[in-house]
Amino acid sequence: MKMLLLFLLFMNVSQHALAVVVEVNEGERSVLLLCLYSGFMPKDPTVMWTRNDLQPKSVHLRGGGRDDLRGQNQHYSGRTSMNLYALITKDFSLTLRKPTITDSGNYTCSISAGGQERRLRDIQLQVKDQQMEVKVKEGSEFVILPCKTNPDLPEDTRVEWTRSDLGLMMIHEYSNKSGQLVTQDDFYKDRTHMNEDVLRTGDLSLTLKQPKERDTGRYICTIYRDKDILRQKVVLSVKEPFPSWAIALLVLLVLLVVSGGLLFYFRHYFVAWFICQVEVEEGVESVQLPFKTTENLPEDIKVVWWDSSDRKVHVYPIRSNWSVEQDWFYKNRTEMNKDLLKTGDLSLTLKHPTGRDSREYRCKVYGKINRYKKVLLKIKVPQLVEVDSEVEFVQLPCITTVHVPEDAKVEWTNRDNKKVHVYQNGSNQPEEQNQCYRDRTTIGEDLMKTGDLSLTLQYPTDWDTDTYTCTVYSRERCILVEKKVKLKVRASKGPKQLQTSVTDFTPDEDTGEYMTCNTRDNKILDLFYANAKEAKNDEDSEYRGLISVFVDWCLNNHLQINARKTKELVVDFRRGRHPPTSVNIQGTHIERADLYKYLGVHINNKLDWTDYIGTDYTVALYKEGQSRLHLLRRLRSFGVERNS
Repeated sequence: MKMLLLFLLFMNVSQHALAVVVEVNEGERSVLLLCLYSGFMPKDPTVMWTRNDLQPKSVHLRGGGRDDLRGQNQHYSGRTSMNLYALITKDFSLTLRKPTITDSGNYTCSISAGGQERRLRDIQLQVKDQQMEVKVKEGSEFVILPCKTNPDLPEDTRVEWTRSDLGLMMIHEYSNKSGQLVTQDDFYKDRTHMNEDVLRTGDLSLTLKQPKERDTGRYICTIYRDKDILRQKVVLSVKEPFPSWAIALLVLLVLLVVSGGLLFYFRHYFVAWFICQVEVEEGVESVQLPFKTTENLPEDIKVVWWDSSDRKVHVYPIRSNWSVEQDWFYKNRTEMNKDLLKTGDLSLTLKHPTGRDSREYRCKVYGKINRYKKVLLKIKVPQLVEVDSEVEFVQLPCITTVHVPEDAKVEWTNRDNKKVHVYQNGSNQPEEQNQCYRDRTTIGEDLMKTGDLSLTLQYPTDWDTDTYTCTVYSRERCILVEKKVKLKVRASKGPKQLQTSVTDFTPDEDTGEYMTCNTRDNKILDLFYANAKEAKNDEDSEYRGLISVFVDWCLNNHLQINARKTKELVVDFRRGRHPPTSVNIQGTHIERADLYKYLGVHINNKLDWTDYIGTDYTVALYKEGQSRLHLLRRLRSFGVERNS
């Protein structure tokens, strides 16, 4: 009975020898874990590759003629494969692509069928990240690629030297069975050899004769010892003793030094042909227009800076008629170095640059020597702030690092130079503010200390789309800070109330660019309705959009709108109504009226015809309208559709 039990245990428990060692270098394309089966194939077998130190432990599974990777460990996802005909050829070897250090471990190849499992082979995979680097100069007699292992190797040990960076190229092969290198690449023919007693010493190093630059690459020493596969990696770098490109570079450097010396010696004759470009952001304290020439200039020279409009920006030396020579636009805004004759630095410092200073500047030296320089100054475009018309407020940023005195004046203006907000002597100045912006703007506290001059504009509409300028003036009206901010307010969709805009446009009497239109009957009347149930915050956006289109049409057709004669009439029958924002046409506030006479008819904001009802013409129109409305009501009572 004991012998029978021992026999059953022997049949059900798989036998296996010690684990086979396979070494591979990290970064190789793949590694092959061999598993060949020579026994009887059971019915419907399943081949399994597992690793017991992982959870789940499945590395690869194949059964029923296909791979079953549902229980595969995610660490091996997309990196394992087996031969499609593995169950027919009995070659259960596993290919593991892109091996990494974490792939090192013990792998088990087993086969199962009918609820029984048999272990076929254990493989210990070692992924190494070590590599030897060998450097040699081209032209040397030979170079040794090191590869050493334990001495006294078995007689059937086989060694392969391959090159992996150019595919799988055979460099040298050692085996006691054959001394012929039948698979060696022709490029390495008669250039490689190994020691004679490699098995006894364990020194498997390869000697490569006459190394060339083409020999630079990665070499793999693979040792097949019994069932173990060991690998070592060697990186060979062959450099030219003095490459041809270095000679060309040296010649080029010599030419550059010689040409640079010539350019330096004759630099004053070439400087006038080059334009120096300087770019700064608007709002900086100052900008320097560079111009450097030779040192120790004569004392009788004269230096003049001009702008592109031939205005004198700065003159040296400063004399009694200095204020007459310098243009007023640059007054108290320019300065040059005090010791410019000694240093030869004729650079000009321009204080508080603004967008109006973006232009080309010229400097010329008069006297015993002549010098000339051009500088192009560019001031970056204003910051863009974009919001929707539904927001309650929008902030126009303006932060400066320039020290602002307590008695300075801060002015926010629009493109038409209309004052949006004024701050002076520690308080706002609403009396200087344009009426379109009254009660709609605020500015921070302690702005002189914090340097935050940002402006908050309440209830912005598409009419507020403009370019705004923040300017800080000193007590002497000198500009200390100037910054522009471009505001774009996106108009909301859909009108929400009945509004009437009656506009009288007449030509400009001072210019001849507009058409003649002298009659007083040239009026534009726009009426549109909105469903009160759909009313939201964007109540008058379409109305303002129509006005904007009308204004653009007039400008494109050489017509000038007389905004002073324009009136706005608002008709709103909603219960929860609130007055819309006032209309502004080309910077002019439009007066809102409760009554307007149009073509002899008096129209009020209630449409009840109670104002001036005694006039014969108005009474006649009122009666005619009532009769037509009665007819329409009768048609609706009979079920007549609107589109009929």
